[in-house]
Amino acid sequence: MKFSPILAAAFALAAAPAVAQMQLSIATGGTGGVYYPMGGGLAEVINNNVEGYSAAAEVTGASVANMGLIATGDADLALGLADTVAQAQTGTGRFEGQQLEMIRGLASMYANMVQIVTLEGSGIESLSDMVGRRISVGAPGSGTEVNAATILEANGISYDDIDEQRLNFNETADALANGDIDAGFWSVGAPTSSILNLATTQSIQMIELSADEMAAALDANPIFAMTTLAGGLYTGVDESVAVLGVPNVLTVSSEMDEELAYQITRAMFENIADLQAVHPAANQTTVEFTLAATPVPLHPGAIRYYEEIGATVPDRLRP
Repeated sequence: MKFSPILAAAFALAAAPAVAQMQLSIATGGTGGVYYPMGGGLAEVINNNVEGYSAAAEVTGASVANMGLIATGDADLALGLADTVAQAQTGTGRFEGQQLEMIRGLASMYANMVQIVTLEGSGIESLSDMVGRRISVGAPGSGTEVNAATILEANGISYDDIDEQRLNFNETADALANGDIDAGFWSVGAPTSSILNLATTQSIQMIELSADEMAAALDANPIFAMTTLAGGLYTGVDESVAVLGVPNVLTVSSEMDEELAYQITRAMFENIADLQAVHPAANQTTVEFTLAATPVPLHPGAIRYYEEIGATVPDRLRP
């Protein structure tokens, strides 16, 4: 059967493969934290609003590991705690001698809260009670471990003084429930699923830092900020608890195409309700928070978006 040239061209067009989309990897953290659902929500925003690109959230070891993934090109976007991101970009702290100068910010997403959890009856009421006890300080290469070590050391407690366990969020919750550890650190948005689940089966207790312990930690890490964990977020924790907070930063490499960085930033803020529907932590994702809390230079594509909508970008955030 012969077709007219017009019909033949139409059939050829229909049979042609779709243009392949470029794949983007978003480095997040463990499934028990906030990074993974936030990364998944961001991936959906990109898939639905950035033409020619497809994104997926990847489970990782979180902040420290994520900066390495950006540096090696194994991730295109990554979430990280502000202090870890700053250390990576300046070659300080955990990144002494291995400066990852290419780290750039797109936005600051929300503030983590350093939540220190034990079970009722553990005998741990303060940091000093942790001496000689089994304490989860977070997964290896995570921002939680960086925060935990800073808080402990600022208050005269080293890993030599405790039986430190390097567990991720879900592992920490399981170990508490099973009696394998005595307390654990979470540096994550609140509420977080692993603590929520733990509180449904166990009577949990939040360890609140004293004013002196807070002051020591703030002196050790100026990126920390005092904030409040609202009462009622977790079963059994009815009163508000003073905690330390750390911003979370969405990072990319300086090598990312400027137009792509612009399109991702614009898509995220223009569709922020979609991200908020995934996790309430995204209620903090604003341009104002980004310009106040981001500790490293912004990518030129992100700056282009912020200036386009009339925001004033501070000089400290310009590459």
